[in-house]
Amino acid sequence: MDRSTKLKLKLAAILAASGVLLLTLLVFAQDFPDIRLWALFAAALVLFEWNSVEVNDRLLVSPSVMVTLTAAVVFGPGSATLGAATMAALGLLTRADLRERRWFQPLANFGQFVISATVAVWALELFLPSQVTVDDLWRLAAGTAVAAAIHLVVQYTIVSWVVHTVYQRREVRPWAQMAANKASHVVMGFLGGLLGATYLLVGAATLPLIFTAYFVGHLALAAYGELRAAQEATLRGFVKALEAKDLYTRGHTERVAHFAELIGEELCYNPTQLQRLRWAALIHDVGKLAVPRELIRKKARLTDEEYAHMQRHVHVVEDILAEVEFLHPMVHIASGHHAHYDGNGYTGATHNHGDPPSQGMSVLAVADAFDAMTSTRSYRMALSQEYAFTELQRHAGSQFDPEVVAALIAALARTGERYGSTELADESEARRLAESMEGYRIYG
Repeated sequence: MDRSTKLKLKLAAILAASGVLLLTLLVFAQDFPDIRLWALFAAALVLFEWNSVEVNDRLLVSPSVMVTLTAAVVFGPGSATLGAATMAALGLLTRADLRERRWFQPLANFGQFVISATVAVWALELFLPSQVTVDDLWRLAAGTAVAAAIHLVVQYTIVSWVVHTVYQRREVRPWAQMAANKASHVVMGFLGGLLGATYLLVGAATLPLIFTAYFVGHLALAAYGELRAAQEATLRGFVKALEAKDLYTRGHTERVAHFAELIGEELCYNPTQLQRLRWAALIHDVGKLAVPRELIRKKARLTDEEYAHMQRHVHVVEDILAEVEFLHPMVHIASGHHAHYDGNGYTGATHNHGDPPSQGMSVLAVADAFDAMTSTRSYRMALSQEYAFTELQRHAGSQFDPEVVAALIAALARTGERYGSTELADESEARRLAESMEGYRIYG
């Protein structure tokens, strides 16, 4: 049994045991709510958890927090936490778990769902009156908003701890653009409180309205997830169009994005900053769509006129993507990836020549240069990783940001990843080999 599996077993056991212990304690501490109401809300929670939508990379969400907090208000003090925790325990399975025959995720989810619901609703019970009146509406809404925030923090803390422990890394992509997700989570908690109070004030006639609100919440999350997927698809469409022009640059964009993310992690970028960096990397060469294919594939050195033509691609990326609103911050970074740390180099219209580039631009510049040196091009064979490191360090302080160069070297040392040739460390020899069939036989 490998280390990762052992850790998964240990963490699954800890979380599952914690969930069982909390449920056992709650059984003795509280009364179980009306079984008919509990079953109704529990069925809604299971339905929405089963149909969770992906709003970010592997981040699945549902309106279940709204269901949980509505039910907690309806159950009332003395039953809310037990009712909510037992409902949460039923949401442990997803379609992917059954399809992929996963065991770790359901066990871990059982524990973290029970813990999150218990802590959040226990806090909510401080706001629950024994008899709800109209005057209690805003107090309940505020209490459920606070409970939703607590629920989110507890879940995030547990999931981050599990991922870091098992995989020995920060899992950042799912948590990018979390401001919108946090806001929706709290808003759903707020609405859950109002819906629960409405049920207590008006009666069972409000149930169709309550479940319609749940469905609308689910549709809103699904629409957001589809928008994010469309944005990713747009980026990949640009990448495929670019790489179709040149066999030698195929994979370059994804590698630059990977190196940029490694550097960003080393520099302690937050998830949203890392996503912005990654997307900038994916579009950084889109301007080359306007560059003639024969110029991109040319084996010999470019003439001054050809080099000037190639430089225009940083302006073209701005022209092509200027109207794509969600890409505005990334276009600024991408158009400056040829800016030098000392203010030289060339950039798009959004950056003034002579001004030092932003660190995002510097990250992209180092990632792009490293991949250019360690991958085979039409004009040169791949050089060794050691050679690339030496060149980056030699130009640190002039062309490249020294801190960014050090971050790339440290990140690759930490991950143990290696790129490029195992022995080729001469630029002239690399160019000679690229022009000979021998080079393709040895290194191709």
